[in-house]
Amino acid sequence: MISNTRRKFFQDAAILGVGLFGTTAATRASTTQTAATNFADHPHHVHTGHEHEPAPEPGPPMITPDVPDLSHEMDGSVKVFRLIAEPVRRKIAPFKTIDVWGYNGSCPGPSIQVNQGDRVRVIFENHLPESTTLHWHGLEIPIAQDGVPFISQKPVPPGGQFTYEFTLHQEGTFFYHAHTAMQEMMGQIGMLVAHPAAPYKPRADHDYGIILQEWAVLPSNTVPNTAGMEYNWLTFNGVSAPAITPMIARLGSRVRIRIVNMGMDHHPIHLHGNQFVQTGTEGGRAPESSWYPMNTVLVGVAQARVIEFDAKYPGDWMLHCHLPHHMMNNMMDLLQDRQIETTNQTDPQALSQMQTLANKVGFEHVHHSPIAENANDVKGFPQDAFMEMGMDEAVAKPEAHGLPPNWSAGMMGMMTLVRVLPEDQYNEIQRRKNANTPEEKPTHEHHHNS
Repeated sequence: MISNTRRKFFQDAAILGVGLFGTTAATRASTTQTAATNFADHPHHVHTGHEHEPAPEPGPPMITPDVPDLSHEMDGSVKVFRLIAEPVRRKIAPFKTIDVWGYNGSCPGPSIQVNQGDRVRVIFENHLPESTTLHWHGLEIPIAQDGVPFISQKPVPPGGQFTYEFTLHQEGTFFYHAHTAMQEMMGQIGMLVAHPAAPYKPRADHDYGIILQEWAVLPSNTVPNTAGMEYNWLTFNGVSAPAITPMIARLGSRVRIRIVNMGMDHHPIHLHGNQFVQTGTEGGRAPESSWYPMNTVLVGVAQARVIEFDAKYPGDWMLHCHLPHHMMNNMMDLLQDRQIETTNQTDPQALSQMQTLANKVGFEHVHHSPIAENANDVKGFPQDAFMEMGMDEAVAKPEAHGLPPNWSAGMMGMMTLVRVLPEDQYNEIQRRKNANTPEEKPTHEHHHNS
């Protein structure tokens, strides 16, 4: 009698053989047919081999805040995606736009969502001024599809095209990126998720994806210095707080967050007020026996980490990198045409400087937290006193509806919110998103006790 472990090994080996060594068109069609159907095309059916039993309910599609999904067409049983590498202008904060490289007008590139067992074709075009390729990070695919210049393929020249095609026998959180170091640091990365043929247990009600990136942008410049090691802008999905769109969850639901790191630093990602378990990596789903509670997960360079938790506690919970310098924005070139290292260190000067920025962007500047009358006599002052910059109006969106006035003042760098909301508040935000309702202008009260 063959054990379940050995049986699974032989089944996986058979699928792997199909993916690696290719098959006839008929066999490929059969492989695709017996795998999970697309969650978007057939959201309530998964082929299980026991059609008289109700199919398990699949999980939701992943949402990548501030980054679009890449759509596809069908060519028979093959999902066909079109991906274009090109220069992109990316507004990472209301007052800062940088020139980066991405895909299909987005940096990071659009998220690709497929299913385990899918046959995938990616028609890739290079609109960059230099050659490039696409590497599929974590995928077990034929060497000819691996995307390493000169090793597995010729570089795709400017104006050139290359077609990648493979069968996904894996499930999990993966990503695609250029396989040259400087292009990676210019922003050439996107997320790829392979939803499992058999839905995960326990089922998640919300599924979010985050890509971590770092940028070295010199004063009065818009182009990242990819050879530099001093990173002064830190982003989630190409945006720095407070411009990052909060993640919304219904109270009592289960939340999954997929985190991918494509930078030079490891990032300890911390969630306030909740314990979570790590349920997966770039290698796929982890066995439940390996899960244990934590509230900070270290996401190393080129790694993916998947965390899940039950949203039991209502509140606007912060999710952020806990490296101190990654919890702030760049404090140089704050006003674009002035090169400064920090804001001025006296109240009148600091307020004037911050107000200049507020006037330029178009939001109401709310005074920083109070300071002591003798603050300038204390060695070490200032530290955080003049770094707060509330800009609620400039980053208003439905997902921020209901946050307290001046909520954005302390949000900087790799920092966002997981908002666990009661039914009525959750539904109101969904209504506003669906209706594309403009957010009302917040009302601020100015208090200053110094």
